Amino acid sequence: MAMPKVLVLTGYGINCDEETKFAFEKAGAAAELVHINDLIDKRKKLGNYRILAFPGGFSYGDDTGAGNALANRIRNHLWDELEKFVEADNLAIGICNGFQVMANLGLLPALDGSYGGRQMALVHNDSARYLDRWVDLKFKGKSPWVKGIEKISLPIAHGEGKFYADSEILGRIIDKGLVAAQYVGGEICSYQSLPANPNGSLHDIAGITDESGRIFGLMPHPERAMEFTQLPNWPLLKEKARREGKGTPKEGEGIKIFRNAVGYFR
Repeated sequence: MAMPKVLVLTGYGINCDEETKFAFEKAGAAAELVHINDLIDKRKKLGNYRILAFPGGFSYGDDTGAGNALANRIRNHLWDELEKFVEADNLAIGICNGFQVMANLGLLPALDGSYGGRQMALVHNDSARYLDRWVDLKFKGKSPWVKGIEKISLPIAHGEGKFYADSEILGRIIDKGLVAAQYVGGEICSYQSLPANPNGSLHDIAGITDESGRIFGLMPHPERAMEFTQLPNWPLLKEKARREGKGTPKEGEGIKIFRNAVGYFR
């Protein structure tokens, strides 16, 4: 069976595109970096791909708000094509800045299947500081992106990652089971003596999906957790496994999300 084609969006200020491309390729997909200008100029067509990835970074310097300028550029030039893509049987993921872009575009949570209206935001962390650390996460829901994943640890790197929605929207997101990832206390938080919720996100939300489950946004970076040795406590885990006569894994847990996406088309 042919490998699903992945469009990994790239452009000014996006800096996690290469890692995201590598993650999809490692998972068995055919990934391609495509500049936003090539989509606008019709050199590349979104409809030729099955998976769309909005990577992390600081698109257009986040000068008008995190993910806002890129979202406006997409809305002004590519909205019809993008709406057709997400309404078809395709997958899309937004990681960190990519999640912020999705929120600004109204791709998430898109309640009642209505794409385009902004219903939630990712605002400044409660600490008012940029955070670069690892978090423990609980995954749930029926999204193909999180199939079979229960609890893993991933890194974060953001200054505007606090999930916010008004009480009505938040209640509907929870009731409809759109919360795909939550910050929880776990081994990494305990090891580094860090709070479970790093940014003050309401309901400890780290990631959500739309109602189809095919559109997924999250603040943590799975593409930065592809190898076991990227874990902050990997030497401890390795020594513990050695003393127990066990082998140590080579891969990190972030690969599971990308393999799930590839598996959806197989």
